[in-house]
Amino acid sequence: MPKIEVNEELFWSLAGRRWDNRDEFEDALTCAKAELDEESDKSLPVDERALKIELNDTNRPDLWGTAGCARQLRIYYGTGKRPEYPFFSTARDAAYAARKATRAVHVEASVKKVRPYLAGFVATGKAVTDASLRDMIQTQEKLAWNFGRKRRAISMGLYRIAIITWPITYKGVDPDSVSFVPLQWDAPLTLREILKQHPKGKEYGFIQEHEPIHPLLVDAKGGILSYPPIINSADIGAVQVGDTDLFVELTGTDQPSVTLAASIMACDMADQGYTIEPVTVEYGYDTPFGRAVTTPFYFQEPVFCSLERVERFLGEPLSGDECVAALERMGCKAEKARGSERGGANAVDGVRLYPPEYRNDFLHAADVAEDVMIGRGLASFKPDRPREFTVGRLSPITAFSRKVKEILVGLGYQEMIYGYLGSRKDLADNVLSDGSRIIQIANPMTEHYEYVRDSVLPSLLMSESVSGNAVYPHHIFETGKVAFKDPSENDGTATRQYLGMLSAHKAANFNAIAAHIQTLFYYLSREYTLAESTDGRFIPGRAASVVYEGNAIGVFGEIHPAVLENFGIAVPCIAAEIDMDALPR
Repeated sequence: MPKIEVNEELFWSLAGRRWDNRDEFEDALTCAKAELDEESDKSLPVDERALKIELNDTNRPDLWGTAGCARQLRIYYGTGKRPEYPFFSTARDAAYAARKATRAVHVEASVKKVRPYLAGFVATGKAVTDASLRDMIQTQEKLAWNFGRKRRAISMGLYRIAIITWPITYKGVDPDSVSFVPLQWDAPLTLREILKQHPKGKEYGFIQEHEPIHPLLVDAKGGILSYPPIINSADIGAVQVGDTDLFVELTGTDQPSVTLAASIMACDMADQGYTIEPVTVEYGYDTPFGRAVTTPFYFQEPVFCSLERVERFLGEPLSGDECVAALERMGCKAEKARGSERGGANAVDGVRLYPPEYRNDFLHAADVAEDVMIGRGLASFKPDRPREFTVGRLSPITAFSRKVKEILVGLGYQEMIYGYLGSRKDLADNVLSDGSRIIQIANPMTEHYEYVRDSVLPSLLMSESVSGNAVYPHHIFETGKVAFKDPSENDGTATRQYLGMLSAHKAANFNAIAAHIQTLFYYLSREYTLAESTDGRFIPGRAASVVYEGNAIGVFGEIHPAVLENFGIAVPCIAAEIDMDALPR
């Protein structure tokens, strides 16, 4: 979960009050689904004290900065009134189509297939302090790393307006044709050289290195602002303490996410006393928000939740007035309304919520009910004793899995426990699979947890890949869930309990793993036969399918050398995988 470090005095000033008692402050943070992780030594000077806060909700990136977290506490424990941000444009404004900001960014068609979306604004009227600069950089990194998937989906830059000549152009260039002095460097480098030599280029180069065209942000005189999403320039992009006028831009691959991140940053800076001035982004191609978008831009849609659903979710009947008051305490604009959910034809009593400019996490009526619950206060709900008493017991597949585990431990195997998510490289590419069965997550937080595993073997192979210094032989196994696409199921996917086992040593061969399979089925009192296997993970001619009652339920054999090489394994490996749901219990 995201953790932020905030300057204590800045945080108290933005929150509108201070909590000197740690327990009371921890209770107060629950409205932001946050916890106090650590606080500074009280003997330090006041301006050097910091609070470390852990946020427990990845759906609220607006809380990942000093101003955002303090805003939630200020509204909840203060007046309960939501702040006003008059600098936002909206498509529902009749005058919006004819209104443009005095500053503009031209987006050329050359970036459409690389990094197509941009949002930005100008912040003026207040000198940057050391505390505020640190907080801007922290918010920038949290949004780009967590919400922006390590800058792949979102990245942000801060620039000094004093040396910018408008308008700005966002374009694609040949990475070998342009050079500039990047931040924290003292000599010009081409874009390709930045990826190979600069620390930020090495860290984030994976985003751009395979693209023939790379994005670049330049002003009207050709001055380079940055090479998104890698690094700013050393002059225009080097914001310093004392600067009073800043240009903030965000680029990325998803327009709503980029626009929301810009809105979060604009609201945070407005709360800190900056005057926010809009910037018009003019595209050379169509976008979901149009060809000309004046940002900060409010694009969120209202969400309706019936009172019946609120009662069903929270366990108590609440009036429309109670729901509206609770939502306003969370910083939302809400009103009593009659409407329908999920396209229903019959209108019912409920509340309609208009998300704040800095939030876009209301995807379902349940999200509205959750904010009602937090806004009213968790302690206000009466405990409800369970009306039924039931005795739990192990499911048949769990009991069967335990029996399998006992047998494998007796054979000298060590049990492993893994997560179910991974990258395409680990779950498909490295095991020579085309990936046609694996399930991709629609909104992953990182590419390392983007797919659901369809096999246990990649997990075992990843463990072996980092175990080269352990004494051989290695015998490991896991019983766990896998999921894969299955058109025969109602939802198009199937979830099964699999056994995976792997041995690694210099004498590992087909006969050894065949003997272990035979022993396992003997103690399970199950009969099986073998058939030739063409599973690409194994060496042809040294693998077999396990057939039970006419159905192939597993495979075992010697792992293919190409697979071992992909995982960096230097010793022979034998492995097996069995669908335990296919065996009667």
